[in-house]
Amino acid sequence: MEPSEWMQTVAAWIVPVKSDLVMAGGVLNAITAVFHMTFWRLFNWRQDLRSLTFVNRGMVQILNLCVAFVLAIFAYLSLARADDLISSQLGSRLLALIALFWLARAVEQAVFFGLRRRSSRASFVIFLLGASLYGAPALVALWPELAST
Repeated sequence: MEPSEWMQTVAAWIVPVKSDLVMAGGVLNAITAVFHMTFWRLFNWRQDLRSLTFVNRGMVQILNLCVAFVLAIFAYLSLARADDLISSQLGSRLLALIALFWLARAVEQAVFFGLRRRSSRASFVIFLLGASLYGAPALVALWPELAST
């Protein structure tokens, strides 16, 4: 099967549900943002982060808050502005970047935590899901441009 034929087959499945995929991605981002806000209690950061230097302790917490904020932005864009993401050039590029964010997080999960533990494998799958929810509509939207280069 030629790449263009393969992409037409994929697009035929994705185009009718691309808004649903982006909205599902928005829900995933919202849940993950809220989850990040529980890290202090969940991972006992009040106690565990005491062993870090003042600067490193602050950086861990600041980076976590920034990730939660970015995820909240992704959730807002996906839930409130899905049509804009799907129908504009800027939106399709944002979809691709959000997919890359989730793909990078999946790779980082494997690199930093390994995949031996069930929780790590589950996280890895969730991050790949996030990449897929955004990557599929982005690929369909950007395919004509990608295929012409």
